[in-house]
Amino acid sequence: MASHMGHKRSSSPKDLEEEDPVDAMINKTGCLKLHYAVQECIGEKRDWRLCQNEVTEFRKCMEGGMKKSQK
Repeated sequence: MASHMGHKRSSSPKDLEEEDPVDAMINKTGCLKLHYAVQECIGEKRDWRLCQNEVTEFRKCMEGGMKKSQK
């Protein structure tokens, strides 16, 4: 699956051992599941504008995660 950044998650055993750096960063915020929800929605609907609920929830999570890391 390609993400908004153009990287792909591979399912080969070697690639599974190496976590995507974007996924790793987002995982630290606790928002990885919401990130995947945005990707899935965009993949299904082919238009991010139709995924505003998912985008909004992800944005709120990321904003909360950034505030926590700044303390």
